[in-house]
Amino acid sequence: MCPAKTTDGQQRGFVIPIGGAEERVNDPIILKRFVELCGGENAYIVIIPTASQLDDTGSNYETVFHELGVKKAVSLPINDREQANSDDYLAELKNATGIFITGGNQLRLSTILGGTPVAQSIRKLNAAGVHVAGTSAGAAIMPGHMIAGGRTGALPNEEGVTFAPGMGLINKVIIDQHFSQRNRLGRLLSAISYNPFASGLGICENTAAFIDPSGTLEVVGHGSITVVDPSDLTHSSMADANRGEAITLIGLKLHVLSPGATYCINERIAKPAR
Repeated sequence: MCPAKTTDGQQRGFVIPIGGAEERVNDPIILKRFVELCGGENAYIVIIPTASQLDDTGSNYETVFHELGVKKAVSLPINDREQANSDDYLAELKNATGIFITGGNQLRLSTILGGTPVAQSIRKLNAAGVHVAGTSAGAAIMPGHMIAGGRTGALPNEEGVTFAPGMGLINKVIIDQHFSQRNRLGRLLSAISYNPFASGLGICENTAAFIDPSGTLEVVGHGSITVVDPSDLTHSSMADANRGEAITLIGLKLHVLSPGATYCINERIAKPAR
């Protein structure tokens, strides 16, 4: 799925996947930067807590964003596909300068929101300049292909990853979250072995990729982002692998980027912090 088209002269909004467990009270550097992008004290943040099955997730983020000084933060408790057709919720989204998708179970996002007016609205609003951030499950859903599950560990194998359709806000990356904390290198490598069209982004907790309209990401937070760059990949054995078999990948490049470092997704160029 490709990102929604921009209109003439319109700049696309940022796409901001967060690796989960972002700091919300003491030095919330990621959320502060998001709020600043969205207009600071004039920001209007719409929260999508669908991935979470906890009743207070949306209200907790409302409190966090109000404490960061935003004009308004409102949560849309979308728990079934009928609610994802709500005219009232669509009206709230039209007022947004920023949209924040919470963590939880990413399959709730794909099965409840997929193809609905709310999902279509989020895509169109991002193309019109509204910034979209998502943490944990909310980060995983952002690309056209979403990692839905897979094994932990450092090595890729034929059963290393499962996919589901994503939201398609960006289509040249595959994103995994809680990356180093949950030892997910193997499943990201497995994901890239299927199709080297996409770069892999493994995002640590309390770390975010601020992806600008040109497709360049900057690392923000306190951890790192591991980039699997398949531009020089000469061989993947995924097509010939038996069930559960280890995968051969030849020619991959791996970048580990700390805060301030950048990666151009379109040109696949990594640069250190300046």
